[in-house]
Amino acid sequence: MAIVNSYTGGMPTPERTSLQQIVDAARDILERDGLAGLTMQSVADAVGVRAPSLYKRVDGRDELVRLVAEATLLELTSRVDVGRTAADLANALRAFAHERPAGYHLVFSPDTRVSVEMVAASSAPILRVAEQLAGPDDALEAARTLTAWANGFIGMELSGGFNLGGDLERAWDYGLERLVEAISKHARSTD
Repeated sequence: MAIVNSYTGGMPTPERTSLQQIVDAARDILERDGLAGLTMQSVADAVGVRAPSLYKRVDGRDELVRLVAEATLLELTSRVDVGRTAADLANALRAFAHERPAGYHLVFSPDTRVSVEMVAASSAPILRVAEQLAGPDDALEAARTLTAWANGFIGMELSGGFNLGGDLERAWDYGLERLVEAISKHARSTD
């Protein structure tokens, strides 16, 4: 049954916003105001509707945060999936984290509830690169090692945790090269 608006001559009320517009606005708000600032009201204001109207598309804030995390994870996966080497992949991850730090933190938060299938799909690029480095038997362990190192470095970098000076680009390259070398060397020694 269509909602009839008497001001439009009996025509159904037009949709004022889409789920994609809501999620896009929420992602921008997350980056600008952080997770605490991501409210149904702030999103409604951003898309030009009243907050109750959002519930036509989103069940509530928890679902909104999940949708934001999923959209962010999809974008992150598409960015790193072009990487052919561990350096390509890690550099794409780091660039994404600098562009969307709040989204990056949300994706890696243990409280973020995205589907197991989505996590598995997003892990495919790192698993592919890790298998090239370590072989099929050690691919999962190598992927976890690379991810943990990169996430730790990026997390410290974004939070201002490197306080001893020096060149962070050089430190990033140094760590990544040594880690890749160690994983590859181990794989060659077990052949």
